Amino acid sequence: MSISILVGYIFLGLSLAAPIGPVNSARLDKGIKNGFWHAWIVGAGSMIADAIFMLFVYLGMVNFLDIPFVQIFLWLFGGFILLYSGFESILGVNRVNLTYSRKKDSLSKCFFTGFMMSITSPLSILFWLGIYGSVLAKTAQESGTSQLLIYSCMIFVGLTLWDIFVAGLTTGFRKFLNDTSLKTISIISGLSLLGFGGYFGYQGLKALFGF
Repeated sequence: MSISILVGYIFLGLSLAAPIGPVNSARLDKGIKNGFWHAWIVGAGSMIADAIFMLFVYLGMVNFLDIPFVQIFLWLFGGFILLYSGFESILGVNRVNLTYSRKKDSLSKCFFTGFMMSITSPLSILFWLGIYGSVLAKTAQESGTSQLLIYSCMIFVGLTLWDIFVAGLTTGFRKFLNDTSLKTISIISGLSLLGFGGYFGYQGLKALFGF
């Protein structure tokens, strides 16, 4: 086992976490409005969900995802969570300000937000099935099964580093913001979440009614 291979899997974890999506949108929103720990805890909740997905794929317990009812439920429930979060971000924009924003959201609420966004997201599930499943197959073919757990841990290290980076980034940005820019970010983040939620809901209704 070489250091370069381990570093490669850490970078893979960073690459998996970096694309802009619902969780990163929520992470930026909570972090800029509330501070480092709120951004970090959103990511922590998301990573717990990611770990569950990785465990399911690792153990091969993914056959239930082929059931149409399960797929429809995931699309619709995931859409509901994102739409709710998006509306909450936009409708609460007038309560956002630099002085009181740190008192606005609890850490437990931010953790739950990150966890629910990931655990109910069909895109996250398909993403981990496709990417992580392929990684496991490739690793098993090239290095055998003995190293799978170590390489999986390196991917998770990459996810953790990205969470810390984004949390730190939002804290740095916050110093240059005012109330107006905070409200603008909240609206943009909310619209992003609404967009993802609308897409999820549409896919669920499409699968349910067959149109």
